[in-house]
Amino acid sequence: MNKTIRRASVFALLLVLALLVRATWVQFYDGKALADDKDNRRNAIETYSRPLGNIIVAGNAITGSARTKGGDLAYKRTYKDGTLYAAVTGYASQAYAPTQLEGIYTDLLNGTDPRLKSVMDTLTGRRADPGNVLTTIDPAVQKAAYRALGGNKGGAVAIDPRTGKILAAVSTPSYDPSSLTDANTAGTAWKALNADKDKPLTNRALRQPLPPGSTFKLVVAAAALEDGLYENVDEPTDSPDPYIMPGTVRELPNESKSAPCENASIRVALRYSCNNVFGHMAVQLGQDKVKAMAEKFGFDNQEQDVPVRAYASVYPSGMDEAQTALSGIGQFDVTATPLQMAMVSAAIANGGKLVSPHMVSQITDSGGEVLKDYDDSADTQRIVSSSTAEQLRSAMETVVKDGTGTNALIDGVTVGGKTGTAQHGENNSKTPYAWFTSYGKSDSSGKEIAVAVMVEQSDAARSEVSGNGLAAPVARAMMEAALKG
Repeated sequence: MNKTIRRASVFALLLVLALLVRATWVQFYDGKALADDKDNRRNAIETYSRPLGNIIVAGNAITGSARTKGGDLAYKRTYKDGTLYAAVTGYASQAYAPTQLEGIYTDLLNGTDPRLKSVMDTLTGRRADPGNVLTTIDPAVQKAAYRALGGNKGGAVAIDPRTGKILAAVSTPSYDPSSLTDANTAGTAWKALNADKDKPLTNRALRQPLPPGSTFKLVVAAAALEDGLYENVDEPTDSPDPYIMPGTVRELPNESKSAPCENASIRVALRYSCNNVFGHMAVQLGQDKVKAMAEKFGFDNQEQDVPVRAYASVYPSGMDEAQTALSGIGQFDVTATPLQMAMVSAAIANGGKLVSPHMVSQITDSGGEVLKDYDDSADTQRIVSSSTAEQLRSAMETVVKDGTGTNALIDGVTVGGKTGTAQHGENNSKTPYAWFTSYGKSDSSGKEIAVAVMVEQSDAARSEVSGNGLAAPVARAMMEAALKG
């Protein structure tokens, strides 16, 4: 063969091989990347070519799908009682990335989860029928929290202490996820929601950590009892009143100047919410021991999934002693979500053991076959001893019977709780946050619930803002719905 022809043939062969390699690469690698690209219109067309699977509450679907009029997206997501459940469901939108449970279980709900495929689906390449998400939410508790929060800006969470099931997760003000589902109208709604100064898209139940105020005193008390600083909740503490924070001339004042806070026991200090006791106690323990206890309850966990990723509640490091004293009353840079403070009460109510909180019970295929059972896989961790938990329950019950939490009293229910009023703004210049965390146990049925409520903003006069005044009634409504309904 002519040398020139031979070289040309080799070159042509190399070109063909290069084209084959490139075609293979595009088909099997770039093709997948393009198919998975969120901006690929074909994905949206495929997703909304038929109804999605549903999110279920107490056996009833709170989501649905409706036929669209015109366009290439055949269906859109619909919601029943959308504003009530927005903090749970999030939204599935033709225009925006899905959030909350809609986002976490996108593949399950649109039929692309590999676990849904039958042998025939695999052979034919057909998309499987979508699955469903069964939540742990109790609609009665959810509705009670939403109604009781009313026009206030805030969040509330309820947990079954024995199982870890989240019975309610409410954030107000809320929004209607249906306003974001249709690509033709979602843009206008999105702009309005993001421009709203009250930030309705913020999930205050799970993703808005704020200073927890005196509810954090439960964590400090737990640390003191577990460390042996004090043997029981009725032992007098070493607590001067007034208490001057170390390295300063600044007094850590109590809300009531007439309260018997000097050397008060933990029970009395919780009853009257004595700042001097818990500020000094945090300094006595040292920030490392308080932090260790806070982290056992769940603070500083950057991967708190329920399965929605909750924002981490924070107990700070690197403080001086004056800052440590402030941290002991849930101030300085301490922050918590309602979920976190509900977890504190849940562990105390459950004999010192915390069952991992979760708002999904099961996920199933279209025929109801369980793909994963979250109730069976919930972890349990020992947070404090059963003795410490028993003593804290006793002291919390004193708070509700005779102390700052009387608005949480319920006939026929044993209730323990702790109020909190957290300072807000420089020199407490803004309206404080009102907190209440509690547990309730029915005297007749034995059913239990743990609750935390945070009221970020209300129409109440500043002088009327308190955990007992604003947050405890919400907690009471939730506990009544769960235990007396």
